[in-house]
Amino acid sequence: MTLTLQNPAGLYDPSPNAYSQIAIVPAGTRLAYLSGQGGDNPDGSFPADFAEQAASAFRNVGIALEALGATPRDVAKITVLIVHHDLEKLRIEQAAQRVLFGSHHPAATLVPVPCLALPQMQIEVEAVVALPA
Repeated sequence: MTLTLQNPAGLYDPSPNAYSQIAIVPAGTRLAYLSGQGGDNPDGSFPADFAEQAASAFRNVGIALEALGATPRDVAKITVLIVHHDLEKLRIEQAAQRVLFGSHHPAATLVPVPCLALPQMQIEVEAVVALPA
């Protein structure tokens, strides 16, 4: 099973920003939807630092992928929610995303939000994963 990622001519090329405009999932593929993964540690605590939370959020996505028997290359789409988003947080988020995904750039949406489920949460990442039938 191979996802196809595209950046068509006429649209902005987002690959330097670690995402693609289109993700095509092959017919017969099963989809898994990962709940939003926060930047929490295994004990449920949250670091105060945004960079640490971003790293933890993507680490948690990786753990969920592993539990599915999937890899980061199986992720078709991510949605990232960032509390009080700014360009510095975007840079930090993209760096953490690249640690998990490397050169694989899934389709992505970033949503700035005023808050998340818990007051200490600063980032949340959800994913759509394409699995073999």
